[in-house]
Amino acid sequence: MFAKLEEVEKRYDYLNERMSDPRVIAKQSEFQQYAREQSELSPVVTEFRKYKQIQHELAGNQKILDEETDEEILAMASDEVSELKKQIAESEERIKIMLLPNDPRDERSVIMEIRAGTGGEEASLFAVDLFRMYTRYAEAKKWGSEILSQNETGKGGFKEVILSIQGKGVYSKLKYEGGTHRVQRVPETENQGRLHTSAVTVAILPQVDEVDIKINPSDLKVDVFRSSGPGGQSVNTTDSAVRITHVPSDLTVTCQDEKSQHKNKDKAMKVLRARLYDLEQCKQQDNLDRERKQQVGSGDRSERIRTYNFPQERVTDHRIGLTLHKLTPILQGDLSEIVDALTVYYQTENLKQSN
Repeated sequence: MFAKLEEVEKRYDYLNERMSDPRVIAKQSEFQQYAREQSELSPVVTEFRKYKQIQHELAGNQKILDEETDEEILAMASDEVSELKKQIAESEERIKIMLLPNDPRDERSVIMEIRAGTGGEEASLFAVDLFRMYTRYAEAKKWGSEILSQNETGKGGFKEVILSIQGKGVYSKLKYEGGTHRVQRVPETENQGRLHTSAVTVAILPQVDEVDIKINPSDLKVDVFRSSGPGGQSVNTTDSAVRITHVPSDLTVTCQDEKSQHKNKDKAMKVLRARLYDLEQCKQQDNLDRERKQQVGSGDRSERIRTYNFPQERVTDHRIGLTLHKLTPILQGDLSEIVDALTVYYQTENLKQSN
């Protein structure tokens, strides 16, 4: 590990040297390329240099323990050695996590699919709550979001809503949100105050471009039809809705939110590409590690990952045993504590598997 860190540090110093060269500065594209790589290496190099500084301080205190005779100084040095050893162990763990291979999808934008599950109208109303939670989290992160498709109920809920969330590193933050989200609350229509349990499923798909996955046009069946449901005066008067079926996989995507058939088709293709990419990734993952038990959500979107309990103002993530009594702020988009805890947990699990 340390030989690799020395190489990383040398590369970092070389990049800094190149970026200070006037000839490189004059070549904007070359300078930007060096700057991006330098930015990626910077956290590792900073931590490694901190680690070496702690090692240097530890060596100094060890020397005091070997040579000093004053008991008060020895006691101080002994305490310092214990603290520095603790800091070294913590720094090593951080460095190991930093050196883990990056998920190549982490920097991508995502397609998020939110669907009401068991619980009828109450589930569809909670789907709206989750939609609002994620869009507010996206706003706080300065990401963009756009509804690609929605299927509303008569009482203001969502049977299904599909949205695109665009920004750098969106997938890295949201990839652990896929699964079944359970809600426990007393519905407004409940006269006897009984607690109801409903469920909503969330799927997180990395957004892909045409170059990432090739789709043969002959494999597509495209149907156009008249839109139904809310959407404006002209939405129901033209054949603008689009349904695309990918025949080999039997995946079907429908989009009817836009008045333009062309825009609906573009949105539907965006969702279809993401689903096909996800399907291919799942196949590859199954082939690579069928015997691995420890996976993010086990690849099974039907399992319960989180419970939102309204009477107790409680949110519990069952995968990591995290319970927070701050349901209202979380539903208003304050997801950082949960997202960060999940990231640390799965990074640690990956580290165990790589050892």
